[in-house]
Amino acid sequence: MEIPRFSFLLQCKKWAKSDWLVASIGFVLVVFFLSFFFDPTVPSITSPTNLVKLKLSSKAKERGAFCLDGSLPGYHFDKGSGSGSNSWLLHLQGGGWCNTIASCSARAMTRLGSSNYFEDEVEFPGVLSNDPSQNPDFFNWNRVVIRYCDGASFAGHPEAEFKNGTGLFFRGQLIWEAIMDELLLMGMSDAKQGILTGCSAGGLATLIHCDYFRDHLPKDADVKCVSDGGFFLNVLDVLGNPTMRSFYQDVVTLQGVDKSLDQNCVAKMEPSTCMFPQEFVSNIRTPVFLVNAAYDSWQIQNVLVPASADSDKSWAKCRLSIKECDAAQMNVLQGFRSSLMDAIGTFHQNKAGGMFIDSCLIHCQTVTQGTWHSPTSTRIENKTIAESVGDWYFNRKPVKLIDCPYPCNPSCHN
Repeated sequence: MEIPRFSFLLQCKKWAKSDWLVASIGFVLVVFFLSFFFDPTVPSITSPTNLVKLKLSSKAKERGAFCLDGSLPGYHFDKGSGSGSNSWLLHLQGGGWCNTIASCSARAMTRLGSSNYFEDEVEFPGVLSNDPSQNPDFFNWNRVVIRYCDGASFAGHPEAEFKNGTGLFFRGQLIWEAIMDELLLMGMSDAKQGILTGCSAGGLATLIHCDYFRDHLPKDADVKCVSDGGFFLNVLDVLGNPTMRSFYQDVVTLQGVDKSLDQNCVAKMEPSTCMFPQEFVSNIRTPVFLVNAAYDSWQIQNVLVPASADSDKSWAKCRLSIKECDAAQMNVLQGFRSSLMDAIGTFHQNKAGGMFIDSCLIHCQTVTQGTWHSPTSTRIENKTIAESVGDWYFNRKPVKLIDCPYPCNPSCHN
């Protein structure tokens, strides 16, 4: 029997103060987990136009590939046409990570941990767009968005589940393999051209799985990888604490990620260190293009100045807007940029690689139309990101674009 609304409110009023306290604490904990371990700056790809339907994986169940909550993983597929019929672009969705049973349990109740919360349709903007004016080089390719629902950059392993006893599924690697199998059967096995790309945690996943992608496409196919906002730095926060390093260590330990990481790297150092691209990007055999902001907004807010390192709120304005930083804080941010320059130094010498490192305060730039390719897009040497990636992929010219330090680029959106 349905309970009338006034009756429900009456029951709520009868709660004891202790009940309300417990409920409030629970709510605060959930909000905390969602705010730190999810990536709020990953652009939403929901819009009323150019909608592409969701498809749950038909290969997942037989492969034992499940989202955190045990639901089936999925993807959105927009079929290519004309000259792009045999070309494939796969985009790995981003959205942070979870490093504890509590944060993974909270995540399992959202679209980043369960297909029960996936949108039925999403828009394909930026590098995913089917509009040649917005995506001049890849608009008619087969374009796929692989939904992110494992919390470990598509790299968790089920062996790690036995130690949590919670019913959570750590199967990111199996999700990746199952959807790859499915796409190969849909025609990707005959691909002439291929790009694996991703944003944020998906950008890191792109680097982790780049060679796997290359090895499963035809040998004569032109295959490359584009990582957007995925070059996370192994730096100390402003209090001198290894916040991100400790966080990655928890992710790797909880979800058994070490088996998916570069094994040459893992053989030489602590496995979680091999989550940082600077430690393994030079080992990737497949050509890679890096799209990254020198003042990556997510990293400034979560790696360099996490909330735990700003208890007096002295960074409250600066960490959200670079224009609000004082001279001392700008020195710290310029030091962060210098750390990125050092980290990509060896990669810069890689003849097959490419890069677009702008001086903007932003995170993820390939799946937002305004930053990928538009009249107001960020430019370096008068080239948009789309033009730069296209020049590199099709070997029209080498592309190693590194912006001058802030505030030199007026085309930055932020």
